[in-house]
Amino acid sequence: MLGVPINSVVIPLYLHDSDTQHQFNARESDWGFTSFMPLSELYDPSRGYLLNDTLIIEAEVLVRRVVDYWTYDSKKETGYVGLKNQGATCYMNSLLQTLFHIPYFRKAVYHMPTTENDLPSASIPLALQSLFYKLQYSDNSVATKELTKSFGWDTYDSFMQHDVQELNRVLSEKLEDKMKGTVVEGTIQKLFEGHHMNYIECINVDYKSTRKESFYDLQLDVKGCRDVYASFDKYVEVERLEGDNKYHAEQYELQDAKKGVLFIDFPPVLQLQLKRFEYDFMRDTMVKINDRYEFPLQLDLDRENGKYLSPDADRSVRNLYMLHSVLVHSGGVHGGHYYAFIRPTLADLWYKFDDERVTKEDMKRALEEQYGGEEELPQTTPGFNNTPFKFTKYSNAYMLVYIRESDKDKIICNVDEKDIAEHLRERLKKEQEEKEHKKKEKAEAHLYTIIKVARDEDLTEQIGRDIYFDLVDHEKVRSFRIQKQMPFNLFKEEVAREFGIPVQFQRFWLWAKRQNHTYRPNRPLTPMEETQTVGQLREVSNKVHNAELKLFLEVEHGPDLCAVAPPDKTKDDILLFFKLYDPEKEELRYVGRLFVKGAGKAVEVLTKLNEMAGYAPDEDIELYEEIKFEPSVMCESIDRQSTFRANQLEDGDIICFQKSSPAESGDQFRYPDVPSFLDYVHNRQVVHFRALDKPKEDDFRLELSKLYTYDDVVEKVALQLGLDDPSKLRLTPHNCYSQQPKPQPIKYRGVERLTDMLVHYNQTSDILYYEVLDIPLPELQGLKTLKVAFHHATKDEVVVHTIRLPKQSAVGDVINDLKTKIELSHPNAELRLLEVFYHKIYKVFPPNEKIENINDQYWTLRAEEIPEEEKNLGPHDRLIHVYHFTKDTAQNQMQIQNFGEPFFLVIHEGEILAEIKVRLQKKLQVPDEEFAKWKFAFLSLGRPEYLQDSDIVSNRFQRRDVYGAWEQYLGLEHSDSAPKRAYTANQNRHTFEKPVKIYN
Repeated sequence: MLGVPINSVVIPLYLHDSDTQHQFNARESDWGFTSFMPLSELYDPSRGYLLNDTLIIEAEVLVRRVVDYWTYDSKKETGYVGLKNQGATCYMNSLLQTLFHIPYFRKAVYHMPTTENDLPSASIPLALQSLFYKLQYSDNSVATKELTKSFGWDTYDSFMQHDVQELNRVLSEKLEDKMKGTVVEGTIQKLFEGHHMNYIECINVDYKSTRKESFYDLQLDVKGCRDVYASFDKYVEVERLEGDNKYHAEQYELQDAKKGVLFIDFPPVLQLQLKRFEYDFMRDTMVKINDRYEFPLQLDLDRENGKYLSPDADRSVRNLYMLHSVLVHSGGVHGGHYYAFIRPTLADLWYKFDDERVTKEDMKRALEEQYGGEEELPQTTPGFNNTPFKFTKYSNAYMLVYIRESDKDKIICNVDEKDIAEHLRERLKKEQEEKEHKKKEKAEAHLYTIIKVARDEDLTEQIGRDIYFDLVDHEKVRSFRIQKQMPFNLFKEEVAREFGIPVQFQRFWLWAKRQNHTYRPNRPLTPMEETQTVGQLREVSNKVHNAELKLFLEVEHGPDLCAVAPPDKTKDDILLFFKLYDPEKEELRYVGRLFVKGAGKAVEVLTKLNEMAGYAPDEDIELYEEIKFEPSVMCESIDRQSTFRANQLEDGDIICFQKSSPAESGDQFRYPDVPSFLDYVHNRQVVHFRALDKPKEDDFRLELSKLYTYDDVVEKVALQLGLDDPSKLRLTPHNCYSQQPKPQPIKYRGVERLTDMLVHYNQTSDILYYEVLDIPLPELQGLKTLKVAFHHATKDEVVVHTIRLPKQSAVGDVINDLKTKIELSHPNAELRLLEVFYHKIYKVFPPNEKIENINDQYWTLRAEEIPEEEKNLGPHDRLIHVYHFTKDTAQNQMQIQNFGEPFFLVIHEGEILAEIKVRLQKKLQVPDEEFAKWKFAFLSLGRPEYLQDSDIVSNRFQRRDVYGAWEQYLGLEHSDSAPKRAYTANQNRHTFEKPVKIYN
């Protein structure tokens, strides 16, 4: 078990604690919470979590020894295999195992039409077929990456934990859509679709309204219900519509009526979603219901003479169901783990499917232990009067799957290889063979060495296409897997068979990494080295354990183009490689290699180079040495009259050459010489641009230079968009980890180069987001944009206005601008601007305060009229804060939860609570019956002191000025029944939980 509490430094009252269960090991060392606590709570000064920018976090980890966990073989022990967890996909794994073990559903998936040309990563039917096939026939746990890729999910989506019910519905809709027009059309409906009837029946007149609706699953209440039958009783419970809630029955006007739901038919496979997670309006948060909730092995929905059925239901169908699956959530509302108990054949034996691990379980573990509720620990010292200790069970069922007994034989049908398309069997068979081959290679890797042989043909094919710098990409050359004990001479025979080059005409060169990080042929193998084994030779070339042996095969050709023996190499001979550049075509290509004498001059090989290039023998050419390319390109001109040694050339060096160009032709080509072209290649960057409001879709792509300035980039984008004014563009960088736009856009000329726009920590992105503004960005940056929620004095409405003013403006300017957009209660009304955060007023802005540093991203800015009574405060009057609150008892600690709209109230000296209550009720317009339930308290630093009607309230507030929100206020304790408004939380777009989406 892992528990992570955060303690308040200032107030011991506050403690935030989250726990989950996970067994850490070498293969699963990364585990935690998808979300821990709201940042608003962390930053709330009244809670005291942060002190001097310091946060105290404790982690409690239970260490225990588990024997043979990883030697467990699920297939051998149970006959079934599990699913691998991608990070937070256990919720999906439990659902997929449940669907797989409904054989009728599996058979339908197998019969969905797919072709051998389909890719599993782009086809949901093929990916699901592949997954189910592997679950049925594989000996090891199965990966789900192909399936999630077919959903259109990226890595970030796979690390988002979602609601199983939501995924179930979205997946069912997708499959239902993809089954249309096929032999399995309608399978989803046949299996899972039932119907119920919503009715309203008048009591005193002959009028009844009915509406038939379909369902694929039923949501059953857990809270307040003992078991599934109690939930069904509640589901069909009759509601009385009377008093203020009468029903309008067309010609009969308002009538007393009965409202309810009855079932017309139930599906063969009944999916019951248990409402373990509910929104608690009192606490303004989601909570998990861990109450005990029982579910039977056999569910009879015909009980009590068919009390759940409508009059039109077919009573000849016996609605007796057998429990097939129990899906379990272990943990709390902020995170946890999902797994499933399934009995695939409806026999007595249950299996637990927990990601990769499948185990046999008894009925008690699958049913009773998943009811939830509390469990009492046994007394440790018998005979003593120990107080029993109870603890809440956080592992409990949240979804049940029942199969109708009369449909059992049809649903639990036989599914074998004949149900699987031939092309799918062949594809998966090849996949399995490749997997076994790789597994064998891995097991035998210590016995073998990989030798990669580069040839002139590789250089010709790659240079100018795949690569421009150095000579070859070793990942794309022919590789040989050779036993380390094989003599190198025998390897040369294998090369002869592969390339048709006789052994005596082969000469191999070792590659070497230079200090400037280039990689070049360094020296030929000696005759002595060629007598060694492959393993010994690899150690000579590279001391790194299990490194590859990389070689260059030199083959010389005679006039008839047949291979000949390589010439003897003396110390004065230098092997050089040559690339030819054409500025007109902007093309670089490999044209060959030469041995030159170190004492010879470059001018002596010009004729040979012209021949290699196909030029006239006397063509004037320029020579450059390609020295390095990281971190920047170094390419220097070679003095043709100096010797090769004087030019510091050695074996493996690269010379680039081109036709000499007249000085006046410099503007004729974009990149007139080798250095400028190599600079261009080194710095070019293809960038994918996306509209900020459509962050998943590429809009267009541009080839840019990493050295482009901010102005260069926006000009290119504006040209692409047909925008006259590039300054109206605003760019936002990409977050490589979340695969979303970063929260903050790039400021106008806020970066020097394109590279600065693309770097995210230690990663480089190739994505930028753009938006077209209504005014130039420099002008917008000179303005401050604020969202202000205006609360009308007499109307029960709140309207959010966007105010855009120069940054040097003051709050008074905001108020004046707002007045032009709103309707005041009277012409002379005065406004004030407040800072509200989590239902508390933290600040009243003075009119002369500058707006530049005001933050409306996390705090709500509220504007309101100043009441007349506040303008005319008497000498003994006080202005106090008034907040709504409820009490929340969590983890044996009482916490105050504020909600609703905070406000100011004038209180007079000597005024008792009873008098203030009259004014409060009138101000808030609360009915007598409800107001009678309210309690009133003086709160200081979060501690309530309840008041009596006779208490003089002003005595509690000793200071005369307006108190800070974290100090003292008058609290109104009552339930929160008002609908939540979006702006009160005002979270930014990066904090919301993403809904489940399947994009393909």
